[in-house]
Parts: sequence; structure tokens; C-alpha cells
Amino acid sequence: MLMCMTLSAQIDEAKLDQLVENTLKTFDVPGISVGVIKDGKVVYAKGHGVRALSNKKAMDNSTLVGVASNSKGFTCFALAMMVDEGKLNWDDKVRQHIPEFKLKDAWVTEQFTVRDLVTHRSGMGLGAGDLMFFPEASFEVEDVIDNVEHLEAESSFRSQFAYNNNMFIIAGEVLKRVSGLSWEEFIETKIMKPVGMISSKASYNRVTDKSNIIEAHTYADGQLVQIPHDWSPTANPAGGIVSNVDDMLTWAQFLMNDAVTVKGERLLSEKQFNELWQLQTPLKVSPNDSYNSNFRGYGLGWFVTDVKGGYKQVYHTGGLLGTVTQFTMIPDLDLAIVVLTNQMNGSAFNTITNTIKDSYLGYENRNWIDKLGRNNKEWYQYNDSIKTAVFNQVAKMKTSSNMPKVANITGTYKDAWFGNITINQKGNELRIASEKSKTLIGSVLPYNATTYVVKWDNRSYDADCFMQFSFNEKGQAVSATLKPIAPVTDFSFDFEDLKLIKQD
Repeated sequence: MLMCMTLSAQIDEAKLDQLVENTLKTFDVPGISVGVIKDGKVVYAKGHGVRALSNKKAMDNSTLVGVASNSKGFTCFALAMMVDEGKLNWDDKVRQHIPEFKLKDAWVTEQFTVRDLVTHRSGMGLGAGDLMFFPEASFEVEDVIDNVEHLEAESSFRSQFAYNNNMFIIAGEVLKRVSGLSWEEFIETKIMKPVGMISSKASYNRVTDKSNIIEAHTYADGQLVQIPHDWSPTANPAGGIVSNVDDMLTWAQFLMNDAVTVKGERLLSEKQFNELWQLQTPLKVSPNDSYNSNFRGYGLGWFVTDVKGGYKQVYHTGGLLGTVTQFTMIPDLDLAIVVLTNQMNGSAFNTITNTIKDSYLGYENRNWIDKLGRNNKEWYQYNDSIKTAVFNQVAKMKTSSNMPKVANITGTYKDAWFGNITINQKGNELRIASEKSKTLIGSVLPYNATTYVVKWDNRSYDADCFMQFSFNEKGQAVSATLKPIAPVTDFSFDFEDLKLIKQD
């Protein structure tokens, strides 16, 4: 049943309804659910559109959605509970709890702390190693721990922010070893249950009742399509939680009540709760920042900034293949906003969150839907122009003699952390396949004398890439690197970090 209440600010329910409906159309999103808490009360909790193109069932405030990286706040909350119990310190060395943990640099390995695991300052690049779980692959937690040794640093340790999911996977293993419970069991029994998140699960595969759950959607070659759920349970501590607007509002209310449940139970000490929202890794504020922010950075599982004159904002976003979500709190205003979607377009949730937030902060109507709608259209046109140019070149090269012999590039290539990929000739076509990530299969198409284009069979990935070969003096390929052809490709398609060495 939908909750219909009046907002206690400048934007009323009818205007918010219309905003969401317009957002669905502008960004071609099948379904969006939105929730707002103000002054300790739920003032809006409603779904719009449909859960899935295939069934056309209505999205509502109970519809389950994968909240993706909004799970990171739960992981850090759980670790803080272990600090309260004396089983862990934020500045414990990771090797105290996971002796086999090892990075490329021996000194960094020894200095790396639990705090470093959850603050995106490892020195590795953006999304380093994400191909171990994205798209869904057959790597286990133990594989992640073993393989991070092979990931190269792009900056010095603790000097720069670079978003890293695999460190959160390892943080989940720390939680398991110090608590004696799996990450999933801990989150559900020690946090969700006492908080009152009655419908949420710590992983998609723990959802037994899928009668009211979204399907994922994205664009594939210019057409909006429904795609299967894709998430490896290995990465649950980085983004596995499935929830809905009602439960995420309950979570927000709990957090803004200083980690005290509606029954009066304190789950975290004031000291540790305060620690979660302290800035750990600084980020630059844009000179054109829309909210006159003075600082921005990452805390423990949360982004932290100030908006309009110093109101502290604690927030996170999340993205899976085919869905994105946003969770925002301004505790000084006792305001929380939750936006869950079933299409991977961040402009949609920004339109809604910013408009609601503006109404409480006193901004005049800044027409976010028009501004972000234009930006979104221009962004996709720009990426489409890049892809068109690349595939026009591919078409020209089909009859070119200026390409290496097929026998000189076919075979098995191995990366130290990702494992084997193969390039084989099937009929008149070159095919590529990954041993550990079974859905990464596609065609290898000529581009120039040393470079091919990998066109993945699953067009919803939007992750076609260049494959650059290096050759020996006999003209035989000895290694290869990959790079996405367009910036629209999700950073978790971490092709750039692969160093493929030919094995035969």
C-alpha cells in the first residue's frame, strides 16, 4: 500500500509525484521509488513506474532493489561494532587478522590497516581488480585476497582517493574472522534485525520471496532492454544488500537518531558512531560546486561534505548492472532522501535528490530535470560519436591486408590476477573468451596494424574495448593490453589493469 503524506517544506506531494513521473520519461527509467524523512517522520514513501518491462507490475515503496555500494556503510558500521567489543581497532594492521594479505609493495603490505581497507586510499587505480566480480565471475574471497598482490599502484600509498571495491571485500573477511559470523549473517542479525529492516537481505541470493523485486534495465545499442541480475556474492561487503524505500528510510532514521533503534537500543557507542562520519580521505571540491561546499571527502563507508552554509551531508550512491541508487542524509536538518531505480542512469536520482534537497535548503527552483536532461543527452551523443567512428574504421579494415596473420594472434593469454583469456578462430571470425568470467565473450575485429576492437556479445555491457598487441621480431603476438573505447564504460570493467602475456 502506498503512503501518501504532505511534505513539510516547499515541495508538496503533488509536485514531487510529477517530478518523479517526468524523471521517468526524461531519462527512460522504467521504475523509481523515493522516500523522504523530515524531523523524524516519513513524509514521502512511494514508487513510480514499473518494476520490470517484462511484467509491467507497479513499483512501490516495498519493491526490493539492490542498493549496491550503499552497502558499504553497513560494512563499516559492523566493523565499528567490533571496535566497541574490543575485537578490532581501526588502525590494526590487516595482516593481524588476515596473515596471507599481501600487496605489490612489501612496506605497504605491512603498514596497511583496516581503516585503509575502507577509505579508498590504497594507491591502486579506480576500480582496480573489479573484473574479479564484475560482471559476475567465478572468483572467491580467497582469490581476491591472493590476487590483490598483482595489482599495480598508480599513486603512492594514502596520497590519493581512488574508489576500490576489493578492499571492502577484504574488510568483509576481517569482519568474518573477528566476529565468527559471515558478513551476511552479521549484517542481517546484528544490524538489520534490531534496526527494524524487516524486508532487507544482505545478498540477492538470500532473498527467498521475489514477488516484489525489480528487474534490471539498461541501454544496449541504443535500445532500453531488461537484463538478468548480475552480482557475485563474493563482493557482498562492497555492494550486496537488497532493500526497499521503507527499510532504507528506517536505516536513515536510525542513523540520524545517533545509532539508537526505535526500541531505545544503542547499537554503537557515540565515539564509534562519530568516527564513521569523520573525513578520512579528502576530495577536491569543484569551483562550480552547486551547493557552495567548502570540503568533501570519504569517511568510513560514507562520502561527507557540507552544503549551503555548512550543513553536513552524509551520502553514498550505488550502481549495479542495470540499476543505480542514492542515499542522502543532512542530519542538521533531520532530512534523509532515498532514491532507488531500475535503470543505470545517475542523472535520474540526482534530479530527484537535488530537487528535494533544494526545497529544504531554500534554493529557488533550479530546474535540475532540464539541466541534467540536457547533459545526459549530450553525454550519450558524445559517446555514440566515438563508438560510431571506431566501428566505421573497423568496417574499412575488413578488407585490409595490413593486419597480422590470424595465427600470430590466436592462442591463450594470461594475466597474473585475472587468469586466462583465449582468442580462437571460428570460421571467418575471431572470438575472445575469459576462463574465469564466463559472460565476457565476444568478437575480435581489426582496427589497425596492431590493434583490434573487442565487441562483447552482451551488448548491455556497453564496454567494447581496444585490444593492443605487442609483437616480436617474427611478427608473433607476445602480449596484449585492453582499453575501453568510450568513457561511458563503467569503471568496474577494469580492462586497463590487465597485462596479458601470450602463453603459446
